Parts: sequence; structure tokens; C-alpha cells
Amino acid sequence: METFRFLHCADLHLDSPLRGLEADPDAPADKIRGATRDAFRALVSFAVSEKVDFVVAAGDLYDGDWQDWRTGHFLTGQVIRLEQAGIPFVAIRGNHDAASVITRHLRHSWLLNEKKPETRRLENLPVSIHGQSFATAAVTDNLARDYPPPDPGRFNIGLLHSSVGEREGHDTYASCSVDQLHAFGYDYWALGHIHKQEILARDPWVVFPGNTQGRHIKETGPKGAMLVTVTGLRVTSIQPIPFDTVRWARVELTLGREETEDDALTHVRTALAREMEQAGDRLLAARVILSGATAAHHALTRDLSATREKIKAEAIAAGGHGVIWIEAVRVETSPPPVAVTGTGAFGRLLRALEDIDDADILDQITTYANTMLDKSNHLKTALGSEHPATNPEALKTLIARARAMLPGALTE
Repeated sequence: METFRFLHCADLHLDSPLRGLEADPDAPADKIRGATRDAFRALVSFAVSEKVDFVVAAGDLYDGDWQDWRTGHFLTGQVIRLEQAGIPFVAIRGNHDAASVITRHLRHSWLLNEKKPETRRLENLPVSIHGQSFATAAVTDNLARDYPPPDPGRFNIGLLHSSVGEREGHDTYASCSVDQLHAFGYDYWALGHIHKQEILARDPWVVFPGNTQGRHIKETGPKGAMLVTVTGLRVTSIQPIPFDTVRWARVELTLGREETEDDALTHVRTALAREMEQAGDRLLAARVILSGATAAHHALTRDLSATREKIKAEAIAAGGHGVIWIEAVRVETSPPPVAVTGTGAFGRLLRALEDIDDADILDQITTYANTMLDKSNHLKTALGSEHPATNPEALKTLIARARAMLPGALTE
């Protein structure tokens, strides 16, 4: 029985703009900005060295309305590396590609048609790849509905950029259902658009490989592509292969009641060392989040800038210079709870504070914030959607933290 292997990747987002780097002069900006290219270069090198039989890419090769032609030239050069090694590359455009000036003006023989579904039949393998590129940046029609029936006696791949229903954090594009994809009779659906690795179904396989490189703190963990082995026209194994060169991680630590600042910093170093080991030889970009009702609270919050510098020093101690970048530090601790006792003024004050409804506080602060923000649209835009002044959920969290901190602060 014939055996072959292919790589399924998606969401390269080459030269994706990175937010927030300018705020930290110590940020390894060049390394992070080049990470999307480095990841795809690593994928191509793996394909060539491992002699995979072909590569499919399920959209979002580029990242929006870019004017820099060098992004397109880079991708073309990497595909040529594959072709010179005898490895076919077949891809479709996703929503980001359709918005790209580069994509609209560069012609690629390996891109499937955007006007209707197209089938690409490989010459030296019994493989048929069916797919359709996005013609515009916001395709909501069910593209898969018009894909052709499978070719008999061949391994059929459906190449599709789709959310496959509604998914948190992602726009709904080319929506369809897993049941609908199963009904086609294809052997493998190579999906793109969702940046997290996910196997939606087996036999036939419906797979999101995730993006090849995490671009920010919401895209943590290993990123890469799926290596699929086929024997006798059936998938016999599927293996995630990491290609990311920058690994994003959230280091979340809950401190105990009696723990000190030194204890907290020791925990940070240990956790960073563990994440660094898992990242291998990649740059680790970590956000450290400290929480818990703890004796270390006042030392950690007295000077947040100093706390950040201390944590950066722990990162250097754990891995050396340039190995770990602390993307952000969030101190969400509170003092240990204070028992409300006695009938004196202090006890009455604490009980009065406990009787105040958080909803009333939220309403009053929201009203005041909206009044101020209505006077300046520019300020509202600058604060963004996650600031407590514009985000009710973030404001609720802030109120809860303030409530937890107040009793301890009053006893100082």
C-alpha cells in the first residue's frame, strides 16, 4: 500500500504587526517582528529535510492591507524552495489575504481560484485537493456547499478557510458545520482561520492546525503545523509539529496568605524556568500574573515599577540575558482578609463597607466615566476596549479588588 506524508498549515500572518513593543525599550523587537517569517522558514526547512510529499496552506498567508512587497517576495522565495525540492505547495486565500494589496497584485500558480471551487490533482500521487480562495475580506457564504464531489480512488482533501460555526474571539467566515463536511465524503478537511490547534472530527478528519507562530499573549503555547501520514488512502497518523521561534506564555501564580515578597519572587523564577524548559531554544515571551490574599501584597504593590524590575531580574537569573522577555507584569494580589470584630468605629466602618452593593458602585462609576469620555472621543479610543473606564467586566474586577484591599489598607 502506498504511503505519503503532507504538512497542513494555516494562518501564517506573515509580517503581522505587533502591538505594544514600543512601550518597552528592552523588548526584543527584531526577533519578535521576524518570528512569523522564521516560523514559515522553519516549516519549509522541515518539509525539505523530511522529504514530505506536499504542503497545503488554508489561508491567511498575509496579514491585512500591507503595502510592502517584500512580504510577498519572501513567501514566493520559500515556495520556490519547496518546488526545487519537488514538493508541491497548494494554498487558498483567507479573509486577511483578500484584504491585502500584495495578494491582489501578486499572481501565484499555487493559489486556488476565488470565483468558484477548484480541484488541484497532484501528478505523482493519488491526491485531489479541493478548495476556494476568499475573493473579499468578509465572506459569510457557505463556500463548502459548492465544493465538488470526491474523486473516486484518490485521497481527497478539502482546503477551507472557515470558522465552522461561531467561535469566541474569531469572526464568523464561510460558516458551515462538521456534519456537512463529513457528508462530502472527503478524507481530510484542512481548515484555517482558528489560531488554536483543534481536531473537530476523525474519519474523516476535520482539523485546524492553528497558526504557525503566536503573535501576542493571547496565542500561547506551541504553534506550528500538522504532519499527516496516509497509507492506503487512509490517515494513519497526525502529529503536531512546532515551528514557532517565539513562545508566548502566561505565568499565573496564586500566593499564600503567609508568603512574603521573597517567596513570590522565588515562585516566579521557578515557574519561568519551567516555561523556558518547555519552550526549548525559543525566545520565551511571558506575562507574569500574581494573585491571592497574601502578606506579600504591600511589598509587591508599593512600587509596581520596582516589582517589574525584580521579576525581570528573576527572568535573567532563570535563563540568562535575552532568553526570557517579560511582556507584562500584573499584580492582582490583595491583603489577607481582616476579621470584622467589635462594636467600635472601625468595626462599624468595615460592616458599612460590606453592606454597599457592588452594583451601585458600578453604576455610579460608569455614569461618571461615560460623562468624562463623552467629552473626548480621542480619549475613549486611546484607552481601548479593555480599560475599566470602557469595559464593565474589567471595572467589576477592579471594584472587587478594591473591596478586598480596603480593610487591610485601613488597618495600616
